[in-house]
Amino acid sequence: MRSGVDPIPPEAPPVPSPPSPPPVTVNKNLWLLALCQGLFLTNNVVFIAINGLVGLQLSPFGWMATLPVMGYVVGAALSTPLVARTQARWGRQASFQIGLAVAIASCALCAWAAFSANFWLLCAATLLAGYYSANGSLYRFAAAELTAPDYREKAVSLVLAGGLLGAVAGPNLASATRTLFPVPFAGAYMALMGVALLSMLCMAAIRFEPAAPRAAAGQAPAGRPLAELMRQPVFVISILAAALSYGVMNLLMAATPLAMQVCGFDFNASALVLEWHVIGMFAPGFVTGHLIKRLGVLPVMGAGVLLNFACVAVALMGIALHHFGIALFLLGVGWNFLFTGATTLSMTAYRPEEKDRAQAAINFCVFGTLAMSSFASGVLVTTQGWALLNAGSLVPIVVTGLALAWLAVQRRRAARAGRLGSAPQP
Repeated sequence: MRSGVDPIPPEAPPVPSPPSPPPVTVNKNLWLLALCQGLFLTNNVVFIAINGLVGLQLSPFGWMATLPVMGYVVGAALSTPLVARTQARWGRQASFQIGLAVAIASCALCAWAAFSANFWLLCAATLLAGYYSANGSLYRFAAAELTAPDYREKAVSLVLAGGLLGAVAGPNLASATRTLFPVPFAGAYMALMGVALLSMLCMAAIRFEPAAPRAAAGQAPAGRPLAELMRQPVFVISILAAALSYGVMNLLMAATPLAMQVCGFDFNASALVLEWHVIGMFAPGFVTGHLIKRLGVLPVMGAGVLLNFACVAVALMGIALHHFGIALFLLGVGWNFLFTGATTLSMTAYRPEEKDRAQAAINFCVFGTLAMSSFASGVLVTTQGWALLNAGSLVPIVVTGLALAWLAVQRRRAARAGRLGSAPQP
């Protein structure tokens, strides 16, 4: 007879869950962004190589020769708040494309200034070009958003390594187009319009994360205010290291074509030295992320400080071609270790919803330092000479080293206190 209670059916075997997708590391978007970084650095290297020389030809006084170089970084500093707003409102891709459109327009104005021998138009055009620089300086931060969180150090390093394209293409493009027209370097500015157009095509193929929803009217933006972020020593020191490393690099790099011209070298020799300098800046990018992951960010940044000291030592040994070449190469590698490390270090100090204000603050300080170093390089190299310029660069190098040493000591003390605190009490 059938019981009134049904037997309990046997338990069904668990349904296996589908395997989770592997974390995204290197992907098409990252490679395309690295290519855009290379094209961005092609623009920067050509500007550094020729703006001081064109400025020297057109300026009323020799000490004003690097004002067009200074205009480029002043424009970038002034553009950082506007770029932060466009990034927050329209997202990465739209803001980056606007920057590239500005690059095309500013290069056209530079060419016009060269043809018309108008020094002040050249300065205005490079000031406008700074908007592109402010956008391009965010490529390294965007790289961290295109990959898995555990891979962000390597992603930042890889995209910065894309600048190796600029190391090769920039000086050679400047040399090949220098005499394209009767007016020196006018052809280089026009060639840069094509470089920016190519970058626009690459940027259009990248798929970025959609822009975060904007805060409602009257509602405070998400995340901590900038004043609170600036109270973190790690954030302040990451800004200091990024700004001073870039400032020292720019101080010496912007002055190199002028110093080499004074020493009797032709433009092709200057282009060769700049090429090896930019190779030093970006070739280590293929391994810097691995070094940071393995050794830690502060030891890698400390190595960058030591390389900067080595650069100055070689530069003070003489003014032969190999002195310029070796010094600038060491300067480039030192910058790579310091700047990649500072970028990685800064990302530990802010949350995703705070990225726009944090990154804008970092870039504003970097570009403000670049503006001062660009002007100082022209004044010092034309009035005091190459040796004094290098000796003066020791001051920011020492400051950077002391700041990193202080942070390392604080972290060691915090780690020791943590170990003591977790030990069993007697």
